[in-house]
Amino acid sequence: MPLKRRLSDKLTLIKSRQRRLNRRLPPLFTHRVTVGIGGNIGDVARRFNHLQLYLQRDPRFKIIETAPILKNPPFGYLEQDDFLNSVIVMKTPLNPYEVLRFLLRTEKHFGRKRSFANAPRTLDLDIIFFDNVKINTPTLQLPHPHWSERESVVIPMHYMRQYARKNGHG
Repeated sequence: MPLKRRLSDKLTLIKSRQRRLNRRLPPLFTHRVTVGIGGNIGDVARRFNHLQLYLQRDPRFKIIETAPILKNPPFGYLEQDDFLNSVIVMKTPLNPYEVLRFLLRTEKHFGRKRSFANAPRTLDLDIIFFDNVKINTPTLQLPHPHWSERESVVIPMHYMRQYARKNGHG
């Protein structure tokens, strides 16, 4: 059943559940996106593995690199468990806003509930870089603000790059 959204007296948007008509055609993976991942509720390491499988199954994403997981103390709200954090680099044909929408839906899929700033969470997904794009809007800032000051991003990225250089990939 199609979803209808009335835009004005004369315009109604009808969204069909079958939105990808050319599904057989391989997408052009033209954009490189670096995503920070984190969480501190439940079995986070296992959730990261499930996230990786979830992303691998989505035809719009191709994982290029993954960083090791870093366990680190929380910041902001300190009365919570330590976090596990990592970084994933992917290629995608999607634009930054489409990736953001996908990541927000993915957080929900993995049980994220937003109660207050810096609250404990099952999964946190942040776009750190999207190609060399710079965006500064209320809904999206690229590169991610203060990424270079966050050990939860810098350390996993450092080790990911170090591994890539060691193995002749960087």
